[in-house]
Amino acid sequence: MADVSMLEDPRDHSAIKEELHKYIEKDDHVFIVLDDDPTGTQTIHDVNVYTDHSFETLKEAMLNNKLFFLLTNSRAMTADQSRKLHEKIIANVQRVYEETGRKYLYISRGDSTLRGHYPMETQILSEGLLKEYGKVDGEILFPFFKEGGRYTIDDTHYVRYGNELVPAGETEFARDKTFGYRSSNLKQYIEEKSERRVHAKDVISISLDDLRNEKIDAITKQLTDARDYARIIVNGADYPDVDCFCLALYKTMEQGKVFVFRSAASFVKGVGGFSDIPLLERKDMVSKETSNGGLIVVGSHTDKTTRQLNEVLKIEDIKAEEFHCSKILESEKAFEKEIERCQTLIEEMIARQQTVVLYTERVLIDLKGDDKETALRRSVAISDGLCKIVEGIQIEPSFVIAKGGITSSDTATKALHIKKAKVLGQIQPGVPVWKADEDSKFPGIPYVIFPGNVGNDDTLKNAVLKLL
Repeated sequence: MADVSMLEDPRDHSAIKEELHKYIEKDDHVFIVLDDDPTGTQTIHDVNVYTDHSFETLKEAMLNNKLFFLLTNSRAMTADQSRKLHEKIIANVQRVYEETGRKYLYISRGDSTLRGHYPMETQILSEGLLKEYGKVDGEILFPFFKEGGRYTIDDTHYVRYGNELVPAGETEFARDKTFGYRSSNLKQYIEEKSERRVHAKDVISISLDDLRNEKIDAITKQLTDARDYARIIVNGADYPDVDCFCLALYKTMEQGKVFVFRSAASFVKGVGGFSDIPLLERKDMVSKETSNGGLIVVGSHTDKTTRQLNEVLKIEDIKAEEFHCSKILESEKAFEKEIERCQTLIEEMIARQQTVVLYTERVLIDLKGDDKETALRRSVAISDGLCKIVEGIQIEPSFVIAKGGITSSDTATKALHIKKAKVLGQIQPGVPVWKADEDSKFPGIPYVIFPGNVGNDDTLKNAVLKLL
């Protein structure tokens, strides 16, 4: 078991950070962060996120940003759907490159608890890079995410529960019906997920000891020596570890090395050189006052989300409405009738200046014998039902909070029709806030994207209280 004392690095690494920023300023790549749900913006601020994948949007984004997020929501897709979407994005990015010469690299921002279409998505992205650059030297896996309590120590990935670090393969996340896995050791995880096409013994490891001791030259050599799509894992337990790695990475990239990345949100913060800012207060998020109530949409059904929901329901004057999504097992008509019932009640409450929580039943809706893709399709259908409820509301709420990765993505794109947003910062650690663009359903309202696997029992409640 890893020691929690290893998590913080109190030493002064300011010289590393200063040198890193010099490399960031002179680097001429644009980083395209493909986000498999909208929670990847949970460590950064003042950056654009796009939900449209067209050539015109990508051209505007690549020419006007050093780093931007492109929402794919692929964790809510089948493997085939994800493949087709990534191929479409790659084709449009290549068109932009041919027209403008704008150099780029891909970051596949995935789940810090290792769920998602990995390694398929990075392999597709590497094929696109291969056409442009003639080589891809390696794939870098870096799932450290401090704000969510995800750490990689001695090549093993951990999830923090209080003062205990639990190997990721022993958590509820590893039992995910669609994206489950067994291995907590990242070398073995790559072997498992690649179906033994890659062997653990061949995976390169960037050690925590080298990062903590600022062995930049040694790390740079490891990256420089990588070739022919080598697999590389990075240990990490604090942000100075990210900065040290990113400095070595930029030095390597300066030599012409090409990599594709699969990471959680902390690496994005480091590679983009984002500064720390305080957690957002109400005045930072609300640009127009209204007497209407807010809306909280809870779709995630993890144990953590249920505990957080129960704390929110204790807030005085909060109204609650349960979406009986099990109606989907009865008939399409029964499911549609339930959607209409919820929509009518919620709109009435918002108009009466009441903030309302719309939440799905706290059980996993599945049937015996379901395969992975059937279970995923039903989950998507339930999320679509939630979106229909929100999309049909005609009275603008004072804010919207969406809890859960699939829920927050679908609410943004299908219900609120957000094509572009500005990331304002975080309302709680690891919980980003977007400002919806002028073409969205409710322009300018704060939209809080609350991951299903982040925070303590009272974190959601504290976010709500800031906005009331």
